[in-house]
Amino acid sequence: MDLKKLRQEIDRLDTRLVELLSRRARVALRIGACKRSQRRAAYVPAREKKVLENVRRLNQGPLPAEALMAIYREIMSASIALEQPMRVAYLGPVATFTHQAARSRFGASVEYLPCETISDVFNAVQTRQADYGVAPVENSIEGAVTHTLDELAGSSLKICAEIYLRISHHLMAVQPERRLIRRIYSKDQVFGQCRNWLRINMPGVELSPVSSTARAAEMAAREKNTGALASLLAAEMYGLRVLARNVQDSGANTTRFLVLGAAAGSPTGQDKTSMLFSVKHRAGALHRVLSVFKRYGLNMTKIESRPSRQKAWEYLFFVDIEGHADEPRIQRALNDLEKHCTMCTVLGAYPRAPEAPALRALKAK
Repeated sequence: MDLKKLRQEIDRLDTRLVELLSRRARVALRIGACKRSQRRAAYVPAREKKVLENVRRLNQGPLPAEALMAIYREIMSASIALEQPMRVAYLGPVATFTHQAARSRFGASVEYLPCETISDVFNAVQTRQADYGVAPVENSIEGAVTHTLDELAGSSLKICAEIYLRISHHLMAVQPERRLIRRIYSKDQVFGQCRNWLRINMPGVELSPVSSTARAAEMAAREKNTGALASLLAAEMYGLRVLARNVQDSGANTTRFLVLGAAAGSPTGQDKTSMLFSVKHRAGALHRVLSVFKRYGLNMTKIESRPSRQKAWEYLFFVDIEGHADEPRIQRALNDLEKHCTMCTVLGAYPRAPEAPALRALKAK
């Protein structure tokens, strides 16, 4: 094989690719002008899903589908930035898992706004400091992120997309040896996700909770004899040595994140609807509500309760169902639900995101 000729072929293909990308970008500019004239959002999750599914269908290899999806994520990110400047708020600081989730959805071309708390993420979108917000809502091991649920209960924002991110935790430190570590920083939830590994491998080491894994890495970079449980991105950013990889107890450790915006999206045929309701304080009230889902054949994928904060011992119920709130069947179900609920609100309807392969495998067992 002639290496020189093969490289010349690569150069010709790159020239063609750049020409096609430039043509695509010019069309994106025209789309942006149309959206602005019609006061439409630049980011449309339903359209994004359709484009990515089409790319996946067209792929004949040898590039793996996930590699092609990553390439197109950045192409679409650059296109969105051309159509309309966009800012995305997330639970910071830089290099948190929420930051990674936001980047996996919006790419590198949009502007990001790190926030100190989940409340700040909601507030940034509500006050238009950001166009969208990204916040964690549940982990496959530790369960619900209650701060996000509580914010959803009191917010007018809508869920317009979801993201599943495989979570891998790594022990990192400035010093080169594990035996020198006397304290480990990380989030409370991370300690829970690595409980068995820490018990076996780091007995007697002090575990100090902090606000984020990125903050943990930052503190470990400044202090002697300390380590952090965080992401590889955090280790790279703060110049830490990775002393142990993938120390989470479960290989299916996955966090689900919500994308929050001013409005829900249009149906795609593969959607999810999130809702919030409360029931009358009487025997069988919750059973009557749940029977509505059965009557209309709605598959409920999640139910979570939280104190209402309005009255002692009364609860709000967060529910996810398959399907879009605009579907006639779900509309009829919502009308029936109102007969049994003191309050019923649709929190959002959005494209159903693919789960991480390890989590799908765990559910299949």
